Amino acid sequence: MRKILISVICIIMLGILPVSASQNPAELKSRQEKQEFVSKVGFRLLNSNRIKERMVFQYDSKNIVNAVTHYHGRHIVIYDGIMNYTTDEDMVAAILAHEISHGIDYYNGIFRGTFSCLPTLFTPRKFERKADKRAIDFMVNAGYNPVAMIVMMNKTFAQDRYEFFATHPLTSRRMAYIYEYIYYKYPEFLKNNKYIEDIYYQNFLLNSQDNRRKLQRKIESHSRENINYD
Repeated sequence: MRKILISVICIIMLGILPVSASQNPAELKSRQEKQEFVSKVGFRLLNSNRIKERMVFQYDSKNIVNAVTHYHGRHIVIYDGIMNYTTDEDMVAAILAHEISHGIDYYNGIFRGTFSCLPTLFTPRKFERKADKRAIDFMVNAGYNPVAMIVMMNKTFAQDRYEFFATHPLTSRRMAYIYEYIYYKYPEFLKNNKYIEDIYYQNFLLNSQDNRRKLQRKIESHSRENINYD
């Protein structure tokens, strides 16, 4: 009886092992492909913009809708949760370009940037706006469409009630400033907008009407003053 039981267990185990073996390579391959894709986009941005500060890019399979630049290692992590919202390479580039800007700032300052995180702690929204604008330049220089940043923000970033205690500007304001920056510096992307039929971009046009009216008045008056977007 014991021999029969052992034989049955062995048969079951032999049946299980091939299944497990067939699942692991498929999962590993998927992660490898995503890692390779993220690295390819990241290094394209670095090389196209002649960015000498060394950075690496890491794909993390956690279901977190975020990306982060680690201060100490100056390495950029993009999580699967936000990758799931991307539908083209431009959107991934938008995320990484923003984080690359933070990575550059973390190299600045004495002792190889040891204290470079302090300004971002005291004036975080200023650095977020700076990163947004610089990311647009990085994207264009690398051949990416900067309008993708607006699409990604409208898809994924929530709208806080107030920004006073927040580390990031209100999403509506961020998108408005990005739109204005593209309008003045890279208008061809708005004239020939590949996202014009995208439902998320159309929703941006809907919810940004008041802010875009402010921009229109600025354009018509040839003003150089900064707009206080809502």
